[in-house]
Amino acid sequence: MPIVRSTRALFCLACLVALAACSDMKATYPDKQAGQTSSNDQPGGLTILGDGMFDEGGLFGIFGGKKGNDGGIGINAYLWRASLETLSFMPLASADPFGGVIITDWYALPETPNERFKMTVYITDRDLHADGIRVSAFRQVKSGADWADAPLAPKTSIDLENAILTRARELRAA
Repeated sequence: MPIVRSTRALFCLACLVALAACSDMKATYPDKQAGQTSSNDQPGGLTILGDGMFDEGGLFGIFGGKKGNDGGIGINAYLWRASLETLSFMPLASADPFGGVIITDWYALPETPNERFKMTVYITDRDLHADGIRVSAFRQVKSGADWADAPLAPKTSIDLENAILTRARELRAA
C-alpha cells in the first residue's frame, strides 16, 4: 500500500510541475491579423478569472476600482434606464441588465380589455446610438375565451425605440 500512495503522490507532483511550466505560455489564435495584439500579449492580460478582476479596487472592482468600459454592465446605462422608465406602465416578466434584455408581461389597456400587448427590449451596445436598441412588440386579441396573435403595425416598434432613445438622451443631458 505505501508504494501505491507514494506513486500517486509522485504522479500528482509531476502533474503540478507540468501545469506550472505551462504558465508562461502565450496563446496564439489563427484568426489574429498581422500587427494586431491581444490582451494575452500584454502584461497583466487575461486570467482564468477574467481581465483585471482583482486589480485597482479589489475583488471585482467593488471597492472603488476602475470606472468606464473596462468592467460592469456591458450595455448603455442610459438606454437601460430609459427603457425601464418608458415601459414602467407594463408589468416586468424579466430584466437582465448584464445581457441587456427586458421582457414585459402581457398588458391590456383599461380602455381595450380584449386586446393586450407584450414588449421585448434588446440593448446591444455600450454607446448611445440608434442601432444600440431593438424593440419587439407583440399583440393579441381575445376571441372567445382564448387569446390569438394579431398583427401589429411595424411602426409601433420603431416609435417605442424612438421614445426610449429620446428619454436616454434626456437622461444623458441631465
